[in-house]
Amino acid sequence: MNSYVVALTGGIAAGKSVVTRRFAALGVPVHDADVAAREVVAPGSEGLAAVAAAFGDEALDATGGLDRPAMRRRVFADAAARRTLEGIIHPRVRQWLHERALADTAPYCLLAIPLLAENIEHYRWIDRVLLVDAPVELQLARLVARDGIDEALARRMLAHQARREQRLALAHDVIDNSGDEAALDATVLALHRRYLALAADRQGRP
Repeated sequence: MNSYVVALTGGIAAGKSVVTRRFAALGVPVHDADVAAREVVAPGSEGLAAVAAAFGDEALDATGGLDRPAMRRRVFADAAARRTLEGIIHPRVRQWLHERALADTAPYCLLAIPLLAENIEHYRWIDRVLLVDAPVELQLARLVARDGIDEALARRMLAHQARREQRLALAHDVIDNSGDEAALDATVLALHRRYLALAADRQGRP
């Protein structure tokens, strides 16, 4: 890797995007697994063809793209369907992220990987883990409001992710995102400076 690689993770609706936006505003390259997950099943892609082959035409919307709401309901109600979909998407997302990290030439880059704890064995090449943390009840409230879903589905979605304790055990740095967003500015700036210093140390620069 040319860049020092920091993986940013956190539970669903913990507020990862508000943190990544602040790093991006400081000029840090951010490569997002959610963006990758859309690109690898974009219309005409090999990934979308694999999804359609596995799940049939009901996995597609009227335009021929992936019907995300329908697939979300399906995979969170059927563990086997979820494993099948993950087996199609996750390897392609990992390749997408790895290729972009390899090509990056900034002092450090950020990889936003929500499911890092669940797939850590595939990401041993990263240098550091930053966790965006929030209490579970706050995650639930944000998820219901953000996605317009009921609490039962929100709880099932949280239950399918790694436990908070698992994410904390992996983290080198933790951002508490349970308060005012404005408080994140100073925290992100301090971490930015730390990562620049770590990147410089690795490159042997003073």
